[in-house]
Amino acid sequence: MFARRRESGLIMELFRNLLFGAPGLWGGGVAHSVLILSLVIALGVIFGKLKVSGISLGVTGILFVGIAFGYFGMNVDEHLLHFMKEFGLILFVYSIGLQVGPGFFSSFRKGGVTLNKLAVIVVVLGVGVTIALHYITGVSMPTMVGVMSGAVTNTPGLGAAQQAFSDMHAGADAPEIATGYAVAYPLGVIGAIASLLTLRYIFRINTRKEEEAAGIDGDAADLVKRPVSIEISNQAIDGKNLSAIHEFILRDFVVSRICHPGGDPELVDASTILHCGDRILVVAAPKDIEALVALLGHEVEANWHIMSKNMISRRILITKPELNGKQLSDLRIRNTCGVTITRVNRAGIDLVAAGNLQLQLGDRVTVVGPEHSVAQAEKVFGNSLKRLNHPNLIPIFIGIALGVLLGSISFWIPGIPQPLKLGLAGGPLIVAILIGRYGPQYKLVTYTTMSANLMLREVGIALFLAGVGLGAGEDFVPTLVAGGYVWIAYGAIITILPLVVSGIIGRSCYKLNYFTLIGVLSGATTNPPALAYSSEQTSSDAPSVGYATVYPLSMFLRVLAAQLLILIFG
Repeated sequence: MFARRRESGLIMELFRNLLFGAPGLWGGGVAHSVLILSLVIALGVIFGKLKVSGISLGVTGILFVGIAFGYFGMNVDEHLLHFMKEFGLILFVYSIGLQVGPGFFSSFRKGGVTLNKLAVIVVVLGVGVTIALHYITGVSMPTMVGVMSGAVTNTPGLGAAQQAFSDMHAGADAPEIATGYAVAYPLGVIGAIASLLTLRYIFRINTRKEEEAAGIDGDAADLVKRPVSIEISNQAIDGKNLSAIHEFILRDFVVSRICHPGGDPELVDASTILHCGDRILVVAAPKDIEALVALLGHEVEANWHIMSKNMISRRILITKPELNGKQLSDLRIRNTCGVTITRVNRAGIDLVAAGNLQLQLGDRVTVVGPEHSVAQAEKVFGNSLKRLNHPNLIPIFIGIALGVLLGSISFWIPGIPQPLKLGLAGGPLIVAILIGRYGPQYKLVTYTTMSANLMLREVGIALFLAGVGLGAGEDFVPTLVAGGYVWIAYGAIITILPLVVSGIIGRSCYKLNYFTLIGVLSGATTNPPALAYSSEQTSSDAPSVGYATVYPLSMFLRVLAAQLLILIFG
């Protein structure tokens, strides 16, 4: 019995030493720190997958597990923790920048302007409510910024606030920022979904009618493309070639195939002449299709797959680095390969294959033509997934270096007593956006596979959240007991009020389709659970299009707002 108790005591002692460390153990503390970080991340991911009423914490579960470990004294080496936290933040925001970069500036074109206006309103209202609560309640601004970031489930904002505070206070941490974030986060998810339901009730939304109208909503429809069959019946068009038609029809469209009366489908080029009775397959934005049909003739039903017996349509992956940044017109693909490019898919969105469109590595082009011609086009574009999967590390680390340099530059804004820095959150984010957008123009291969980008992002955010949680854990419970629980109510106000007000504006003033609207509101709060809920309500892609359109700008503004609030009020 005594031996068994002694054995049990030794096991418990070993277990305690493993978790809490022991003098002379772990090789100077590094091994112990890595062990604790690994346990926090692994258990946090498991915890984040648990669902309550269909809602889960996701990667934020790491933060809560880190807080628990920190509260019970399972601390790690201070210097290692600081480095891992900062480096994780850099990896995270840089990966986000690369992801949103290609679509950042294009999101302001045409229909995207209205949607981004609404997203700006959401962000500005959220910042306004945060400032108002700061003055009304007397809660410190660092705490309120943490609450705001948690209320809109914006982890980069948390990182930006932490970094800005550290820069202002000679490297000091602010555990209250992480505490505010952790307290407000759960209701941030629930509150966002509740706000979308509230809007549905206020406007008495008929989901069936809204779903039917979602496909023709003006603001979202400009961002997706679809094919339509048109029979030429306009006498003014008869005898004109496609080049001339493009000149007076000020719309972006591509003619994929043409079928003369009694003939088989053929490919077209700029010199192809149209006659009354011809049938053409046109690819354009849904909002342009009505105008194109009115100008050219009338829409008809045509099964091009059956008609085009000698032609195939195939998506080809661009994997040759020398094509990166080139315009479609430079390739002269119709003359060299005998195929027509109808669409270019980039980041999940189909773009019209206009001649001035710049190609990027990783684009998928839809080509139409005879099988042997399509095979030749594959050789031109590469279509080698193996080559594309090879990581391009040079632009990643050069971009990180430039981002850190940019983030370290101080600049003054009139009226603000402290010099401003973009910091380790803002600098890499801006550089990544610029590289992602303009890199291909300068032959810089910026493409990373979705899996590689996701890996970098997830590793970065996991390290950052684990570090923040471990650092804030010691003061978490005492802060809550001392009155921190009221921050939950503040977070609910910051979540719900801007969304409901902006939703009313979007529906009443901008006349947005309900499903587009809830996608925009989800994107404005950078809230993936809200997007998941929105997408479950409809079979259309309107919520996803709305979310993707405003997400880049919203993410940028959230990061910037968190920093500015700390620098001005903190």
